[in-house]
Amino acid sequence: MVDQREKHEKATALVDEGLRAQQAGEMDTAIALYRDSIDLCPTAEAHTYLGWALSYQGKLDEAISNCHQAIAIDPDFGNPYNDIGVYLMQRNQPDEAIPWLEKAKLASRYEPRHYPYINLGHIYAARGELIKAIDEFKGALKLAPGDDRIRGQLAELSAKLN
Repeated sequence: MVDQREKHEKATALVDEGLRAQQAGEMDTAIALYRDSIDLCPTAEAHTYLGWALSYQGKLDEAISNCHQAIAIDPDFGNPYNDIGVYLMQRNQPDEAIPWLEKAKLASRYEPRHYPYINLGHIYAARGELIKAIDEFKGALKLAPGDDRIRGQLAELSAKLN
């Protein structure tokens, strides 16, 4: 009999295999592996990454649904909050995206922590709210001080203020 710990380890291995397949551009294989992982032992990670893979296929409703399932399993895992925000941005629903991105910023377990700041910065910049955008990019830079893209975005926005 396989105990719960062994199931969880196998499910985690399937997620890792799914991530490798996704990085190789094998989306259908990745989706199948994430679903196998969920069938074995549902985790927030498996649902989040399944949603991410589905989003590449344009299946945003299903992606968002998987993120909600991830949050139900582990509300401290920040990735699904950010991902819902991104999917809403892709749908041109920035007002709906903002609360999800703010929740991602507060999540206790989240990497890469600077992403929701960058996403909020893009929303505010697109709205012409440059001060808010700059504040978000500054927040991102504090969390990822070596990221030259963030520095570039800050410089570009600062130049628009002058």
